[in-house]
Amino acid sequence: MTRSPAWLRACINSRITPAPTPAILFEARSMLETGKNILILMADQMTPFALAAYGHPVTKTPHLDRLAKQGVVFESAYCASPLCAPSRFSLLSGKLPSAIGAYDNAAEFPSQTLTFAHYLRAAGYRTVLSGKMHFCGADQLHGFEERLTTDIYPADFGWTPNWDDAKARPTWYHNMSSVIDAGPCVRTNQLDFDDEVTFTTRQKLFDIARERHAGKDVRPFCMVASLTHPHDPYAISQKYWDMVSDEEIDMPAYRDPLDAADPHSQRLRHVCDIDRTPPTDQQIRNARRAYYGAIAYVDDQFGAILEALEQSGLAQETVIVVTSDHGEMLGERGLWYKMTFFEGGCRVPLIVHAPQQFDAHRVQASVSHLDLLPTLVELARGTPPSVWPDTPDGRSLMPHLLGTPGGHDEALGEYLAEGAIAPIVMLRRGSFKFIHTPADPDQLYDVQADPLERENLAARSEYASDVAALRDEIAQRWNLAALHDQVLQSQRRRRFHFNATTQGKVASWDWQPRVDASQRYMRNHIDLDTLEAMARFPAVTR
Repeated sequence: MTRSPAWLRACINSRITPAPTPAILFEARSMLETGKNILILMADQMTPFALAAYGHPVTKTPHLDRLAKQGVVFESAYCASPLCAPSRFSLLSGKLPSAIGAYDNAAEFPSQTLTFAHYLRAAGYRTVLSGKMHFCGADQLHGFEERLTTDIYPADFGWTPNWDDAKARPTWYHNMSSVIDAGPCVRTNQLDFDDEVTFTTRQKLFDIARERHAGKDVRPFCMVASLTHPHDPYAISQKYWDMVSDEEIDMPAYRDPLDAADPHSQRLRHVCDIDRTPPTDQQIRNARRAYYGAIAYVDDQFGAILEALEQSGLAQETVIVVTSDHGEMLGERGLWYKMTFFEGGCRVPLIVHAPQQFDAHRVQASVSHLDLLPTLVELARGTPPSVWPDTPDGRSLMPHLLGTPGGHDEALGEYLAEGAIAPIVMLRRGSFKFIHTPADPDQLYDVQADPLERENLAARSEYASDVAALRDEIAQRWNLAALHDQVLQSQRRRRFHFNATTQGKVASWDWQPRVDASQRYMRNHIDLDTLEAMARFPAVTR
């Protein structure tokens, strides 16, 4: 049942709704143990709606299930932008995309932008990245001391959108081949990449354990292991394809005809070529089956990393965070992939596992990736900086983790890329979500009463004053006309830049992992017995 306008008005007036909290789990925040290792396990395009920990009946995820059972599960977590690079840049920096120029998948991530890797490194942490982060530009570290793999996506400006010609469909963008060709495979470049991410992460955990034992580097670490699965294309090896059957696959609840879709969804269907090459029911089923199989693959990779964490003796002193950069529509409403503020596109899983610090519970309040930076800084230091070098747009999740009062219930988002013709912003507070762009009619949904977002309340007369108040709030938060102009100027500069720098000799920004072969395995500058003793873990004691 839809909630009354009075409920929405209370949310608008309060701006921050106190989060529903369980019984006090800890007596005081001073009990927080600081300086713990932090391991961030990140998937790509993994919607919480397809995870057993969030109620899905089909997917096989025993490792994630264990983390969720023992950890803090955020039921209503959102990315700051439903697209890979902007979401990741916001997650790292705690800043909205517009604040750092993270407009799209070819936006440069400026070197001066502070990330949680900078903050934790300044606090004495060893910062390590393995896998995808979609950095664009010459800086491919952004505060990470070590980067173990290259990225799966290019670091240049070649994927810059063009709002000056918004009706043209980019040839390099998503199309429906991922759905039409979905099925089992032997290998893909994504399997090659993620196998490497898992291997290098495990190896680094063992290296850290050996170095600590030798007294070489005893700093706590913050390590990010970032896979590219279950991102499309929907192809997965036979082992994972066979984990579910056709009969188990749930089909989209609604497949709206094109003329019934909102204007942004219509543009997305054009930019992704959805309606020109519509998939059959069997192709939809195949895509969802491969996606569910890819989630099982992700769970196995996470499990292998967690096994190394245990074997290296580091598990008890490590906080584990699980999330994804954004969601996946999987054919709901006739949409695929992301790029939308409907729940499937912008909701993300968020699990924090630290049983020694936080009792297992579930958090209903809405939170955001923007909140991770201040949370990680507080986990590392115990308190936030007295003065932030650059104030984050998010707020610490510590009250939610500890189960103490004072937790917030709000998430903000922006979308500034393909399929948009003007900035799109989202505000989630209480049970309501408001989506606004100058180009299209407003959308207002009561997500709790209407989780499939079928009834747009914005046009109903009894919500007129509430919509007006929300529009006023958005006008206070954003100058959308100026932002629109900034996006256009950035797109034009980057398209020209790419065209110019791909003439003649091309210099690549893609990260090249650096490995000194003279220091690996057996080499003659180290005595054999000494080398073997250094490499063996646990060390042999005589």
